[in-house]
Amino acid sequence: MHNLPPETATAARFPLSDRVLALDVGGANIKAADGRGRVHCEAFPLWQRWRELPTRLAGIVEEWQPQRIVATMTGEIADCYADRAAGVAAIVSALEVAAAMVTPAADLAIYLVDGRLVPAGVALEHPLEAAASNWHALARLAASSAGVERGLLIDVGSTTTDILAIDARGPVPLAKDDAGRMLSGELVYTGIERTPVAAIVRSLPLAGRLRPVATELYARSQDVWLLLGGLPEDPGSTDTADGRAATREAARVRLARMFLVEPASVTLAAATFAAEACAEAQGLRVARAIDRVLGRHRWRPQRVVVSGHGTCLAELALARLGWFGTVIRLEKEIGPELSRAAPAHALALIARGELP
Repeated sequence: MHNLPPETATAARFPLSDRVLALDVGGANIKAADGRGRVHCEAFPLWQRWRELPTRLAGIVEEWQPQRIVATMTGEIADCYADRAAGVAAIVSALEVAAAMVTPAADLAIYLVDGRLVPAGVALEHPLEAAASNWHALARLAASSAGVERGLLIDVGSTTTDILAIDARGPVPLAKDDAGRMLSGELVYTGIERTPVAAIVRSLPLAGRLRPVATELYARSQDVWLLLGGLPEDPGSTDTADGRAATREAARVRLARMFLVEPASVTLAAATFAAEACAEAQGLRVARAIDRVLGRHRWRPQRVVVSGHGTCLAELALARLGWFGTVIRLEKEIGPELSRAAPAHALALIARGELP
């Protein structure tokens, strides 16, 4: 039985190297970074394609040719696994397969929720410490960017929003596991792309009336933000509620279906008006969670760090709270692609010894 290694032993156990690959294995996306500006993000619905995970990770490793792999995860909660421990075991196993794809085999370390990098075997013996750990790495990057004693991180991803108090040393969490973080308000299950519209609102305005929406997966938050311009159009992407293009016109059709009317009867202007109401509801939910987290800490942040590709939602929530203080946007600090993969980027910097 392994004991968790002391933090001071981490660097000695895993020597630094120039070729680092940090992987963030989520339930809907795989993200990779090397801490030197290279980044990769791809949609990967783990609950559907879990059997392909070893092959896909191996493909990334073969392309990047790392000497060292460090990994964090949130995909262990996917319902293709019996429980979180089984999910961690499956993801670690896939990472071990991938690490063996280079010669010599890459060193592999797993990031824990207490900020340590440990061998795969240790992570397997402490699976709940390895589960859902990416927020911790990101918070360390945010704390470094904010450089204040009282700060706040808001990270809006495709599925969830993380809200974390930070100080000059790193994260100041109220809870560490997902269940506890949901209770505290630090983890909000609403995101910029994958949240069903019916999970955000029960009704929306259309043709001068407030109409109920169907509890169907006809449209997602992605459609709301496509219509409002918060997300760029991507005609080549079919990762949408109906498998059609990620464009404003297709988003209009998807949102119209939520009212059970003919899509042709809903103009782009009408769909956009409904999207504004949906965005307001989503922003209010995030704002309430921010208020709850700050209330638990009993402080007002000196600076707020915003990351992820849902900056527009974070800023809407801050506006609802009347926040006019300093906002640090990671996408402007490190670029939009790195900001989207910020946990992986942060983990790569940690592995290189460049982030406290």
